[in-house]
Amino acid sequence: MESADNIPVCEDMYDDFFNVTATYRLDSDIRMPYIQIKNTKGEVIGPKVEMDWIVGGKVDKDLAMRLKNKTKAVAWFVSNCKSRNKRRQYVNKLQKALETYNLNVDVYGNCGSLTCPLKDKRCSTILDRDYFFYLSFENSFSVDYVTEKLLTAMQHDVVPIVFGGADYSRFLPPGSYLNARDTTPMELAATIADLMKSTTKYSRFFSWKSHYSYRESDHVCSVCEALNAASMEKPKYYRQFRKWWLPDFAERCKDQQRHWLWW
Repeated sequence: MESADNIPVCEDMYDDFFNVTATYRLDSDIRMPYIQIKNTKGEVIGPKVEMDWIVGGKVDKDLAMRLKNKTKAVAWFVSNCKSRNKRRQYVNKLQKALETYNLNVDVYGNCGSLTCPLKDKRCSTILDRDYFFYLSFENSFSVDYVTEKLLTAMQHDVVPIVFGGADYSRFLPPGSYLNARDTTPMELAATIADLMKSTTKYSRFFSWKSHYSYRESDHVCSVCEALNAASMEKPKYYRQFRKWWLPDFAERCKDQQRHWLWW
């Protein structure tokens, strides 16, 4: 499912049209986020609007040893070079900032010089073995819009650097990630360089692994659970669906109309 910012709802006929929503947004009637968070008992505990995270924990000794052998700073696997949130421009600035520390962002895919599909086990091994950080950069800024870009990091031995419109406290434990939108490329480069020098500081980013695991969501279960909920028996109407889906839809739809007219 594409983000609200990429696919705005502009026609007014959709206001007061839907009774039920089933989207990636966590306030949907049927929540269909891309990722699923489980505790050590295998119970699904998130993502959700209010998460009660367990903070702290020991890092597995085998993992700690693997982390010590990393040699490369940042990896970015990307296929779409165009985006509304100008993520590529941010990466270019980060690349220049990292060069002052003799570090790099290695770009794999259509937008870079390196080729290695993540579905290939060898590429997964490279990510786990070599890289400290992974750019989990979404292609747009939308509420709760989190995709496989984050899941990739959480299923490997890398720290995600996020860049999106979500409130990441709903998706990630405290101290498990860096948020590029909270800092400048120069400041982020300095943080990366500092963490690469300290195994102790860096390994703390993985303490969550003793409490949680991440996987792709099973939407069939979400639909079944929602349809059997008592709340679904009450009539509901989305009088302002367009605004719910994208709060600044009016301006976004004007932009889209201008784009179509230009073409």
